[in-house]
Amino acid sequence: MYGGHITDNWDRRTCSTYLEVLVKPELMSRDFNLAPNFKSPEPHKFDYKTYREYIEEKLPIESPPMFGMHANAEIGYLTQQSETIFATILDVSGASGGGGAGGGDDETKLKIADFKKRIEGKSYNLMDIRSIKKEDPTPYDVVAFQECERMNGLLEEIDKSLEELRLGLEGALNMTDAMDDLSRALTLNKVPANWTEQAYFSKKPLAFWFNDLLERVSQLHKWTEQMVMPKSIWIAGLFNPMSFLTAIMQTTARKKNLALDDMELQTNVTGFKEPTEIAQPIEEGEGYYIDGLYLEGAGWELGSQGNDGYICQAKLKDLHPKMPVIHVVSVNKKDKRVKGQYNCPVYVTSQRGPTYVFTGNLSMQDEDESDPKEWILAGAAMLMSDD
Repeated sequence: MYGGHITDNWDRRTCSTYLEVLVKPELMSRDFNLAPNFKSPEPHKFDYKTYREYIEEKLPIESPPMFGMHANAEIGYLTQQSETIFATILDVSGASGGGGAGGGDDETKLKIADFKKRIEGKSYNLMDIRSIKKEDPTPYDVVAFQECERMNGLLEEIDKSLEELRLGLEGALNMTDAMDDLSRALTLNKVPANWTEQAYFSKKPLAFWFNDLLERVSQLHKWTEQMVMPKSIWIAGLFNPMSFLTAIMQTTARKKNLALDDMELQTNVTGFKEPTEIAQPIEEGEGYYIDGLYLEGAGWELGSQGNDGYICQAKLKDLHPKMPVIHVVSVNKKDKRVKGQYNCPVYVTSQRGPTYVFTGNLSMQDEDESDPKEWILAGAAMLMSDD
C-alpha cells in the first residue's frame, strides 16, 4: 500500500511531492507535524539516542492518513489481499479441467452452452458497416471500424475455443493442454488466458467479465447500426480508449484548422449524473461526452446552481465513486485550464501502471487556495472500471 519502486512519472511526481511537503526548513521546528500527532523534535535538545527513543515510543502506527491517503486505501488494499489469498487457494486446490466424466464436466458443458448462446450472432459484418460510410468517414467512424474488427477477433476466439472444448469433453477430439486450461478457468471463474490476449485490461472474474463484454458488444451494435453516434460514449467499453480521444483532437483540428501537435485534451466535468440526462448532442468539432469513469482516492462534489463541481474527500467505504458525464474537448495548449486544476491520471483498472490512458484535469474547490499536493498524496486517479 505504501511502498514500491519508481516506475513512471506518476511515481516520480508522488515522491517529489513527499519531499516538498516534508523536507523544508520548518522540519527543524518543534511545531512541525511529521505525521498526525507526531511533532518534529527540537534538534538542539536531542542527541542520537534520544531521537531513536522518541521515534520508537511516539511514532504512530502506520495508517493511510500518515501518508496523505484516505482510509479507503487500507480497505482497498486489504480487500485485494484477501482476494489474492482466496484465488491462490483455488489455484492450488487441484480443481481439474476436462478428461474425465462426472459432475465437473457436466457443469463445464452447461457453461460452454450458455456462453456460446449469449455471443451467437453478435459478430459484425464489416463490409456492410463500411458501406454505410463509404465516402469520407470521420475519425469517429474509423474508431468504430477498428473496434468492430477487434471485437470480431475476440468473439471468434471465444466461440472457437469453447467449441473445441465441447468436442473434447464429448470425446470427439483429444483433450489438449489449451483445452484443459480453458476448462480449469471456467471452473475457477477466471478469464482464460487465450481470451485475455485478444481482449483488454480487466480485473473482473469471468462471470462479470462476460457481462461486461456483452455491454461492449451492445454499445458497438447501437453505434454501427446506422453509423450514428450515441450522445455519450461509454469510453471504458472500447478496446482502445485513446483512439477515441485522438479522434476528438482530429475532428477539432479539422474544423478549427489547428495544428494537431499544438492541441491537448481538457476534461470538463458536467452536472449530468447519467448519459440519459443529456438533451442535445455535442456539435461536431466541439469535443464529445464520455461516461463510465470512477474516482479512486477522492470523491466528487456536484456543482449547484450552475457552479462547477470539484474534487473532494472520499466518503468512507465508497472506494470508487462514479463520476458524472465528462465533456472532453481539445484545446490549444496555451488555452488549457491550469489554475485550480488537478492533473489527474486516468487508468483502465486499479492496477494502474500499464493501464494508463491519458491525463485529465479536475477542478479543485478554490482556484486560489486549493493545493494539488493534497490529491497527489491521496493517489487520486480516475478509473475506467470499478474492478
